[in-house]
Amino acid sequence: MKRRTLDQIFSVGGLLLAGLLLVVGLVLNNQASFANTYVTDQLTAQNITFTPADKLKDEEKQQACLLTYAGQKLTTGAQAECYANSYIGLHLKDINEGKTYSQTSTESRAKATQAAEAMKAKPDDQASKDLDKEAKALAGKVDTLFKGETLRGLLLTSYGFSIFGERAQQTAMVLFAAAAVLLLATIAGFVHAFGKHGGDVVK
Repeated sequence: MKRRTLDQIFSVGGLLLAGLLLVVGLVLNNQASFANTYVTDQLTAQNITFTPADKLKDEEKQQACLLTYAGQKLTTGAQAECYANSYIGLHLKDINEGKTYSQTSTESRAKATQAAEAMKAKPDDQASKDLDKEAKALAGKVDTLFKGETLRGLLLTSYGFSIFGERAQQTAMVLFAAAAVLLLATIAGFVHAFGKHGGDVVK
């Protein structure tokens, strides 16, 4: 087979592969752009602002990212992760001795049943009234934990979505670079194919 023919085969193959990589890269770049825009739009709509540095409590100041983003609007995935874990997560631990919504909900239902039975048996007894008060307070904690964990979950979902966008963007850049290298190699292959040695026979 002539070297020219072999060069042409490899060059055409390289050109096709470069085109494929370019197309995939463009698709990933488009998806990355969509992810970033979507995350920013959704987070901006929440209208969350980080507490200014001078108003942070001592325990909050120990969270590095809360100091970094102090006073800023929450618009990025990284900020969402910070707010979810370092702010909401921090305060959720204080609501019921670090217990989760699920644990507190179970505890609340048991306490409510106990209080209902006590109030039914001795409605005027102070112990029954205290038990009923405790049950209502615990129910309030359940509600707070539910709201807090829900918002935290939504923010972390946005963060995860932004990470997919970043990975897509990074992959797109790698594919663009690979496509460029292949294109240069393809051009070199065509130049060689039609050069003075292009007609040599490959043995």
